[in-house]
Amino acid sequence: MAQSLLEVKIPAVGESIAEVTISAWLKKDGDVVAMDEVLGELESDKATFELSAEGPGVLRLKVAEGETVPIGALVATIEAGGEGAGANGAAPKAEAAAAPAATTSEATKAEPVPAASNGAAAATTYASGTPSPAAGKILDEKGIAPAGVAGTGRDGRITKEDAQNASAQATMATAAPAAAPAPAKPASVAGERGEHREKMSPLRRTVAKRLVAVKNETAMLTTFNEVDMKPIMDLRGKYKDKFKEKHGVGLGFMSFFTKAVCLALKDFPAVNAQISGDEILFHDYVDVSIAVSAPKGLMVPVIRDVDQMSLADIEKAVIEMAGKARDSKLTLEEMTGGTFTITNGGVFGSMLSTPIINAPQSAILGMHNIVERAVVKNGEIVIRPIMYVALSYDHRIIDGKESVSFLVRVKEYLEDPARMLLGL
Repeated sequence: MAQSLLEVKIPAVGESIAEVTISAWLKKDGDVVAMDEVLGELESDKATFELSAEGPGVLRLKVAEGETVPIGALVATIEAGGEGAGANGAAPKAEAAAAPAATTSEATKAEPVPAASNGAAAATTYASGTPSPAAGKILDEKGIAPAGVAGTGRDGRITKEDAQNASAQATMATAAPAAAPAPAKPASVAGERGEHREKMSPLRRTVAKRLVAVKNETAMLTTFNEVDMKPIMDLRGKYKDKFKEKHGVGLGFMSFFTKAVCLALKDFPAVNAQISGDEILFHDYVDVSIAVSAPKGLMVPVIRDVDQMSLADIEKAVIEMAGKARDSKLTLEEMTGGTFTITNGGVFGSMLSTPIINAPQSAILGMHNIVERAVVKNGEIVIRPIMYVALSYDHRIIDGKESVSFLVRVKEYLEDPARMLLGL
């Protein structure tokens, strides 16, 4: 039967994105795939995307995991309408003809194919026994040498799945009779110093460039203050159960800080502005970027028109965006824009830090952990839950008086949440 060949190319994923990295192949070379089935994950300097099959057939990979390719590059093909796959979608027809006596079940029970063959002649290539970046990291964590792992990827490359199953493979290899005993692994020498290299991901490279650019291109300063969190903690303690029962979400600190920021920005619009050429662009709305720690690095999704939201709406938006960030499901649109950023290092135990501005914005608020401290209230020393807060700002358009006054206003709203909720 005649075969038709579908080309799998890297689609355009954004105007400013010229290349992507094949972060993971979710299907192996020779697998049978269905229409719209996800073949792999692509990682750019801004987000992670899925690469789907445009038709059914047998997948043939052209690019290995970890490689960076330009937009429009051919990374795989799909042999549609042919008979080139066996029952498991991995055995080519030519091999089936060469061994007519082997059945599908017999092939399943056969010994593993050496990594270099991958369904072809047993020839060694540059990829043979070479782990992908993700696989290499897993093997390093397990303390397993790549030479002891059979790669099932293209040209014998060790995939992430191979690395995850490496322990099980090693156990099976020990139980099975071997032609010659494997040499004993030399014992670790006390004080031995090891090191390894990992290629920076596109996201990490972009973050690094942007952070250096901000430090070099802005007149960044930071002002600090402290917030007595007892009023908010008392309010949460009193109404958190009713709040969750009514709105379906918990009442966290982030919604209070976001609401306080929105109100303070109305009084100090320069903090919500940005430099555009020789002009200052003022925003009559508030789109807050929330810094979220994700498995692939720091992500900063944007919650739009936050100044129009209630506490419940803010909580729901924060939960949704944080979940998408952790699952690498954020779109470019959801990470584009933003007029002000809030970052919370307190969840990791940070007491005080100097956050770096999220360009082209002009200011960022840093939250930190809450610690009980001795403070003076009405002439008496009392114990209060205190949080240090930091505001980094671009001194080119925000004066010291504005920055300090803005942070003090945020503090006032947080220490008197009734005033904030009533809009006073």
